[in-house]
Amino acid sequence: MNKPPIYDISNFNYNSVNSELYVNSFKNHLKAHSFIEKPHRHNFYLLVLFTAGTGTHEIDFDSYNIKRGSLFVVQPGQIHNWKLSNDIDGFIVFYSQETYNLYFGNKKIEDYSIYQSVKSQPELFFEEEELQEIEVYFKLMKIESESRKAKQKDKILNLLDIINIEVSRKYLLKNNHKTPIYNHKINQFEKLIETFFRTEKSPSFYASKMSITLKHLNRICKSILNKTATQLITERVILEAKRLLIDQNKSISQIADELNFENYSYFAKLFKKENGISPSDFRRNLSS
Repeated sequence: MNKPPIYDISNFNYNSVNSELYVNSFKNHLKAHSFIEKPHRHNFYLLVLFTAGTGTHEIDFDSYNIKRGSLFVVQPGQIHNWKLSNDIDGFIVFYSQETYNLYFGNKKIEDYSIYQSVKSQPELFFEEEELQEIEVYFKLMKIESESRKAKQKDKILNLLDIINIEVSRKYLLKNNHKTPIYNHKINQFEKLIETFFRTEKSPSFYASKMSITLKHLNRICKSILNKTATQLITERVILEAKRLLIDQNKSISQIADELNFENYSYFAKLFKKENGISPSDFRRNLSS
């Protein structure tokens, strides 16, 4: 198995309103781009609502069942793939962070609760009555994407914003909490992890970068995600290890070196502790 490709919106060629905004029915999308069933990444946000069919959706090695009413949010950089029934259908939307944030100006996509942490649950389920309400906005987006009317992009982005409002309301209700005051801090922490996780695995390093104490950093992590700072750093390292293990051209010792472990045995021990299996067994399971 080779390293998963990273797709740009320009790789998809149906009803692309511009190079950073794409709307389609899922059935038509799949017909034109069958390669999406194999593991891959995007450099943009993906929003998909399923209205028919069944299957499984794997996002960063976690598997979710697909059925009518399933909605998924996939953030940039996440590896995902599908196994789908022949009658699958719904709606799929791609958009870049830059396009969204520049258009609205006074608010950002990261302001919505479901996008505030890469640890946010990527799956929501809409019961029939809820589904009919939110599906209307996806249908309007699809219709508008096929029109040639003035202010087309404006209407699509405003419909997308309404969808994000509804999705975030549902997310907050499901998770039974108000938006925590620490959200901006956890977002800052995750960005720092993304930048330094290969070389810096000590939580004290990140606390120092954020100009707060380690105790306060752990309090923030516990409050929002019920995890310690060390757990979040380790999870990011292990996720990257899994992504690298997909590429059969890299040896496990090379991967350990790339992630800046002093020796292979410590890397293998940590990986097994976090996943219950060794890196080599994980790779064998991927191949099978």
